[in-house]
Amino acid sequence: MLLIRCPYCEEERPELEFRHAGEAHLVRPSNLAEISDEDFEAYFFIRSNRKGLVFERWRHIHGCGRFFNAARDSVTDKFVTTYKAGQKKPSIKAPAAERAAWSNVEPAELNVKKPAGRTGKGKA
Repeated sequence: MLLIRCPYCEEERPELEFRHAGEAHLVRPSNLAEISDEDFEAYFFIRSNRKGLVFERWRHIHGCGRFFNAARDSVTDKFVTTYKAGQKKPSIKAPAAERAAWSNVEPAELNVKKPAGRTGKGKA
């Protein structure tokens, strides 16, 4: 079972006590009633959903009930750190050895064809 540390209770608790609440550190437009439909769509619906290190909001629903932020590796599901809501996003960079080679790469970059060449099978 995955254990998540609540920064308010200062305890590691089972994941069943928590609920995911979306991407963290989103900035609400100051003029929400005046923005275009495309800008509203981008703010309200579009999320980055990247592989690798992500910053998320969580809620300790079966504990203190408070929202907090977490830095989590979406590939390994490992929580790097948790911190109180309202605090600045910590500067965290996963060591290269721990990052997957394809993490945080744009989809177009994943499908780049490699130059044709020798495959190393047999003699030419």
